[in-house]
Amino acid sequence: MANPSPEAPPGAPVEPGAGPRRRAVLDAAPGPLHPVAARTLAAAVDAGWADPRRLHAEGRTARRLLDDARAVLAEGLGVRPEEVTFAPDGPTAVRWMAQGLSYAARRRGARVVTSAVEHSAVLLPARHDAAQAGDRTLARVVPVDRLGRVDLDAWAREVAVPGTVSALLQHANGEVGTLQPLGPAHEACRAAGVPLGVDAQASLGRVAPPRAFDVLAGDATSWGGPGGLGVLVVPDRTRWLLPGPADPDAALHGPSRHLPWVPLALAAAEAWQQTAATRDSDAAEAFALVDELRAVAAGVTDVEVVGDPVDRLPHVLTFSALYADGEALVREFDRHGFAVGSGSACTSSTLEPSHVLAAMGVLTHGNTRITLPLAAVASDRERDVRAFASRIAPVVAAVRAELGATHL
Repeated sequence: MANPSPEAPPGAPVEPGAGPRRRAVLDAAPGPLHPVAARTLAAAVDAGWADPRRLHAEGRTARRLLDDARAVLAEGLGVRPEEVTFAPDGPTAVRWMAQGLSYAARRRGARVVTSAVEHSAVLLPARHDAAQAGDRTLARVVPVDRLGRVDLDAWAREVAVPGTVSALLQHANGEVGTLQPLGPAHEACRAAGVPLGVDAQASLGRVAPPRAFDVLAGDATSWGGPGGLGVLVVPDRTRWLLPGPADPDAALHGPSRHLPWVPLALAAAEAWQQTAATRDSDAAEAFALVDELRAVAAGVTDVEVVGDPVDRLPHVLTFSALYADGEALVREFDRHGFAVGSGSACTSSTLEPSHVLAAMGVLTHGNTRITLPLAAVASDRERDVRAFASRIAPVVAAVRAELGATHL
């Protein structure tokens, strides 16, 4: 069979078994590598390949490049370079954030407070540790409203309970986009003497970085950086320590004890600079495009658009269709040339019902998740969104017909 024409517009129907005419990636979590960062990565393989712990010229060059990358990220995050450390990826950074806070305060207790819509890298370890300790009340989960926003009154009560050693709250939800009230949540933590760890995997590079935190975790892919690099910010004021022996190289790579491959750090720093330069305009355009999709999806019978319509990430959307199956929707959109997500964004290897949507009290099945890529890696983003919008109603109808739900 001849290859389909790559020039054909997205959304054009294709014959069963045929490939899509042109792919439109609307599931950019993680997103593609920024093209300038890709060139930096290729160049850095030659310039920064050496072990930065070595004292020879190549090692010193790698050390200087690593320090430069850390300085760029620190400036962008509003912290000092020595407060920036690395992890193998974003979820690991989040797990280390939580583990370091709990371990540093282990003599005061073991109680951890989270919201009900946190990433699995927060919720699963907290539940595991509580179960291992034989006391499930050590992992306290605060409810959210139908928009996905944490209940601040309940949050303040929970963090004030004696024996609480840390509180963990995302900057924004990567599934529905809702921004959390970090300022008031941090104030409640400070009043209780409890440090706040903030998961910013979904938001860094897409909106202004948060300032209300005691430890911050993120993933380079969120701002167009490479995979395989998580970022941790541990301010000097924060008591944070991973279990294990003291590390003689802590001055080089910080308290996380992870020494990244230098080319990855350089590519992440380049992507940060490129993304930061266009962040406001990119966010404004993405916000408007998602607003269009929200309106179109909400106009389809028995489709619910979830998350805060205003106080949200600019590039994230989830809608749920009654009488439809999420996996079938993903397949049908894929057949039309659109890569979309479904299920829980933080356990994306499965299409299990979303714990985020369940916690919000909204429809958990038949959901479709959109994460728009940066315009820098998707020059046809606006056209792709408009084409996708035109296919929402037909695809939902086709899936319902396939499931025999057209008469409902």
